[in-house]
Amino acid sequence: MTSIADLAARHCTPLKGEQHRLPPADVKAFLTALPGWELVEDGAAIRRTFTFKDYYRTMAFVNALAYVAHAEDHHPDLGVHYDRAVVRYSTHDVGGLSANDFICAAKAEQLA
Repeated sequence: MTSIADLAARHCTPLKGEQHRLPPADVKAFLTALPGWELVEDGAAIRRTFTFKDYYRTMAFVNALAYVAHAEDHHPDLGVHYDRAVVRYSTHDVGGLSANDFICAAKAEQLA
């Protein structure tokens, strides 16, 4: 079974084309390793809301996540609020979910 640590230790690779879209069984296995993440948009994306004590901590998380996104060249959609950040991953170039989404979700978990 894959763990958060296993996923977070990996790095994203450039992916293009439907052949890199994860099959439902792989998506389910990766989601098992990432409690709190949910499948949304008919299985085309994953999302989690991270909650914090205040705006400062929310922004610290968002800025750290932005650094990870830049380093991995895989960027989430973010909703930033006073005490929470909504993080959504999907790989547009494959038309759904790829391993990169779960790698970055695991890195977000470690940041939080």
